[in-house]
Amino acid sequence: MSISEANAGTEPAAAAGEFALAGELAIRRMGFGAMQLPGPGVWGPPKDRARAVAVIRRAVELGVNHIDTSDYYGPYVANELIREALHPYDDDLVIVTKVGAFRTPDKAWPSALKPEQLRRAVYDNLRGLGRDQLDVVNLRIVEEAGGLSPEDSIAEPFGVLAELREQGLIRHLGVSNVTARQLAEAREIAPVVSVQNEYNVVRRLHEDIVRTCAEAGIAFMPFFPLGTFTLQHKKDTTTDTKVPQHVPLDAQVIHAVAERLEATPYQVALAWLLQHSPNICCIPGTSSPDHLEENIAAAELRLSETDVKELDALYGGENR
Repeated sequence: MSISEANAGTEPAAAAGEFALAGELAIRRMGFGAMQLPGPGVWGPPKDRARAVAVIRRAVELGVNHIDTSDYYGPYVANELIREALHPYDDDLVIVTKVGAFRTPDKAWPSALKPEQLRRAVYDNLRGLGRDQLDVVNLRIVEEAGGLSPEDSIAEPFGVLAELREQGLIRHLGVSNVTARQLAEAREIAPVVSVQNEYNVVRRLHEDIVRTCAEAGIAFMPFFPLGTFTLQHKKDTTTDTKVPQHVPLDAQVIHAVAERLEATPYQVALAWLLQHSPNICCIPGTSSPDHLEENIAAAELRLSETDVKELDALYGGENR
């Protein structure tokens, strides 16, 4: 029996515990990301709108009270689906959105960090979600098309969001795709409650930021939490070998742990994140009801000391 089957009818998202953003917004550490709800390439409407709406509702039924989104997912589509599925919202639902990019007709993701672009994006998110105030807005740093590099200051764009927070349009602020120096700079301007950077069991370039956030009581919400490029390899069903030998070592180790636990490699990757640091909050996204069940069920998966040791050893400190 799979973990998701064993947990049918329960609220596994609550098993991972909660994290209080700014000490006041209690979110369950297993959340849901809306990026995959629009059509292919995060563009246009989904093929099956009813199914997308059902996935969002099912996530909440399974205990999720933290949804990550953006008005440039679609564009506009993800927020519209969330509103259709959940409005009027439960009092404990926390919706985290992001600004700093936009979509062009060729489906690109150029930066949108100018003051007028950021203000417009905040109002677009308010309108799309049907809210008077946004719970959390992350400033997403994008390098493309006039964006900012890791060496650049983010004081101006973050300052714009801080002003909108003072005006009451935003409750809390976060940052995404930032360096440790940029995070420190933002914290000098206004309180930061969350950081979204790439981080997973096989790519841990931002380990220092995870620690800094843990010490400061800031949530770390990794994007690409499943390390998909490694875990996407399928098992070789043509032999008796349970763990595929033709895939990278990282994937072989993760598959081996998953076999021992009768779980999927993706569940192992999520469980590792949740056990690695108490401030990590996962936001895996999917448009599949089955994958949703599996992802949220990972909140109940417990890795042994041996499992953790093997998974920790996958990373040697290099920029991978």
